[in-house]
Amino acid sequence: MAQTERAREALTAYDGAPLRIMEVCGTHTHEIFRQGLRALLPPQVELISGPGCPVCVTPVSFLDEALLLAERGVTICTFGDLVRVPGSVSTLAKARAAGAAVRVVYSPLDAVEVARTEPGTEVVFLSVGFETTTPAACLAVKRAAELGLKNFSLLTANKTMPGAYRALKDSVDVYLYPGHVNAVTGTRLCECLVDEGISGVVAGFTGAELLTALAVTVTKGGEGKPFFANCYPRVVTREGSAAAQRLVAALMEPCAAEWRGLGEIPDSGMRLRADWAMFDARRKFDIPPLSGRGNPACRCGEVLQGRCRPSDCPVFGRGCTPEHPVGACMVSGEGACSAYYQYGGGSLGSWQ
Repeated sequence: MAQTERAREALTAYDGAPLRIMEVCGTHTHEIFRQGLRALLPPQVELISGPGCPVCVTPVSFLDEALLLAERGVTICTFGDLVRVPGSVSTLAKARAAGAAVRVVYSPLDAVEVARTEPGTEVVFLSVGFETTTPAACLAVKRAAELGLKNFSLLTANKTMPGAYRALKDSVDVYLYPGHVNAVTGTRLCECLVDEGISGVVAGFTGAELLTALAVTVTKGGEGKPFFANCYPRVVTREGSAAAQRLVAALMEPCAAEWRGLGEIPDSGMRLRADWAMFDARRKFDIPPLSGRGNPACRCGEVLQGRCRPSDCPVFGRGCTPEHPVGACMVSGEGACSAYYQYGGGSLGSWQ
């Protein structure tokens, strides 16, 4: 309790230069709202949302690829959020309503089980996520190989965070790093980013952990020098998860990846290595290059860059709601638009 009070005092007493803090993780965005932590911030400290929601940063072209496979009779297995994310002209939910085989699963291994029990069906798992979830996708591929399955593959949109940190560094003063990502990767890379002028604090997910991380952020950020701090040491170590890192390195390799709002970032994606190409849906089904077209009224891409707040979008709370989302940031439970809508009641006037 004493530590929490000290953190609160440090946060509210800050009187230094203006600071822009980007809470990269969508879970952080929601929890900061839920705990009322924004009300503790001095006026010169601004919290902005970033590209830490994997569903949100997945480009429209990926949804178009999935829809193409569904039209070809492939069984699509995916986590629930992706089902309602709009592609260029449709969604997986609409495709399912029209008869396509689209199934919601709770892990990539569930998709492997579908392939095992339905040997005459081609099954593709939509592999979307950051360093936290990529190991599970690799584990599913290994399991499919062990079972000798020929009807299972991944459509990958796996990404790694450092490229995004670098791409946005001129728009942010300090990152609030996602603790679950650093639990896998460790803190070495974030420490190295300090040499590139990039500051950040690894944060946990409880109210007390976030309060502490924000207090450290304003205290260190006010010194005006690049820095790094790990405020989640009970989970995050310098080395991270060696087992997860080895698994991913054995099956996947870096590649360029498109991020919604950020464009293509070199070496920020992960794809299956050539030795595992039989499980790569793009190669297996010879998917042609697709250029997705999002709704021009949606400003989700700018929200993910921290260039605007969700309430600045002309369709926020009007044409775009959780029941009828126009953009991915309103669909996902980790999306910034979803957080702003949920905790602001969809009222445009309530956001200053």
